[in-house]
Order: sequence, then structure tokens, then C-alpha cells
Amino acid sequence: MNDVRIIFMGTPIFGKEILRCLVENDYNVIAAVSQPDKKVGRKQIITSCPVKQYAIEHNIKVIQPIRIREDYQSVLDLEPDLIVTCAYGQIIPDQILKAPRLGCINVHASLLPKLRGGAPIQRSIMNGYEKTGITIMEMVSRMDAGDIISQKEIAIDIEDSYSSLHDRLIEVATSLLLDTLPSIIAESYTTVSQNEAEVTYGFNISKAEEHLDLTKSYLQVYNQIRGLSDDPCCYGIVAGKKVKLHTVRMTDIYHKRENGTIVFEDKGLGIIIDNRLLLIEKLQLEGKTLCQAADVRNGAARNWEGKVMC
Repeated sequence: MNDVRIIFMGTPIFGKEILRCLVENDYNVIAAVSQPDKKVGRKQIITSCPVKQYAIEHNIKVIQPIRIREDYQSVLDLEPDLIVTCAYGQIIPDQILKAPRLGCINVHASLLPKLRGGAPIQRSIMNGYEKTGITIMEMVSRMDAGDIISQKEIAIDIEDSYSSLHDRLIEVATSLLLDTLPSIIAESYTTVSQNEAEVTYGFNISKAEEHLDLTKSYLQVYNQIRGLSDDPCCYGIVAGKKVKLHTVRMTDIYHKRENGTIVFEDKGLGIIIDNRLLLIEKLQLEGKTLCQAADVRNGAARNWEGKVMC
């Protein structure tokens, strides 16, 4: 395995953990390709992505094309035997896909052909799915459309948030990758074509979708909030200020009130959806840090009782 030259392509934490898996299991990763550094936070500080940070810490060459469709020669010059991708964030051109002798594979966080695209974890929760998983597939020029090499399914718990499901899927992904790589290197694996009639998409979350949608049902609102927690996070507006809703809990407490009405309950805060209380456990006021909802009830939120979050 050590003589197989692997280039890894990825950007966020999920990708970093796949890279870590390769490195810690003595695969010969000769380079990491990630998205360019970007400005982050209110102070707009130039920040490297998790994959780049990990690669630098482990003396792995880093390549950051602004547009890999136009700037791919530096990848080809390394003459990789295999390319492994996970959450890279750009469409990879045919010039790269056709170059490695063992091909290019992608680790994707859904049960393809369901949820092709950049936000499959968030979408699986927001759509109310009861299961999801990891797919390892051959890469083709169409987004997430390659033949399936291996898959593993897990259940989505009704209390899962984006963060908890993300972390569980990382464990599944690294285990499945380690099980799958030997057959790829030996060129002994088989594939299954995706059923195009069953394709759905998990496109990136839009800014509009981050805003609390009070036109939806109680369960749909719950799924929206937990599906976006904690990235990018669902928010509502109270008294002209943005309030990010990080953690909420369903209850069987009923109030006949307008959708979005804020009520005080058991020293905490809740909002009414379809005349039913959705308890807020953790939130983040505009310009503030994450806190327990109970902590703001007698502070910044002391006058919220009866106001409508929109």
C-alpha cells in the first residue's frame, strides 16, 4: 500500500477526518488539494480549511486551485496512482478524473442515488429521512453520478442534529474506506450502477433556508432547526435582532397561540408551532456567544414573552 501514490481532495472537517484516516493507516498521501483560504467571521480573518491545516501539520504538500477546471496541471504533474475525494467543493475536470491508473473515488455522505450534492447530511434531516449512510463510488464528470463501489447504512435518530449525525457518519466513512481501499488497489472490486429514476439532490443550503420557516408543520420546523444545527444554523428575528436556534426539543405541551409566539416555560424559552410548544435549549443572540436559553430568560430575553419570532 505504501507505494501507491494517493492525492486526497477535500476541504471541511469531514474531509480532514478522511485524510487523517489515510495518513494514520500508512497510506502514501503525496498531496492534499483543498479550497483556497477564505475570510471567516465578523473580523474577516483569512483562514485555512481543516484539510489544509491537517496536511501542513503532517508535512503533506498542499495545492489550492482557485478554479480546478482551469488550473489542474499541478495535480497531474504529481502522477498519482489514485485520487480520493471527500467534500472538496468543486467539480473535478475530466483531465484529472482520467489521469490516475487506479481512478478517482469519492466518499459521499448519503445513500446514493439519494441526495447528490454538497449538503446531504443537512438535507437528510431536513427532509425527515429515517436513514442515511456513506457511499464510496467511482467519480465521473457528472455530480455524484458514478458507479457505487460500497455503501453502509445507518439510522437517523429523531433527536439527531446535523452535528451529531455528521460525527457518526465520519466514523462510518473511515471504517468503510479502510474496508474498501484494498480491493480498489488490487483492482478487484465490483460496482453497481446508480438507478437514475431514484435520484434526489442535497444541494447546498441557501441563505433563505437558514431563516425559520413558520409556514411549515411542527415536525418540519423541528427538522429545519436540527438539520442546520450547528452549521450554518437556523435563525429567527425577535425585536429586530437575529436569534440563532442551536438546540430545540419537541414537547407535548399545547398552547393556542399564533405561530412563532415566544412563551416562558419551566425557566426556559419556547416557540409555538401549530399550537404546540417547541422548547429552545441553546441559542445565540446577535453578536453574542452560544448560551443556554434559560440563561437569557431573565436577561436579554426578559421582554420576549408573547412576542412573535419571525
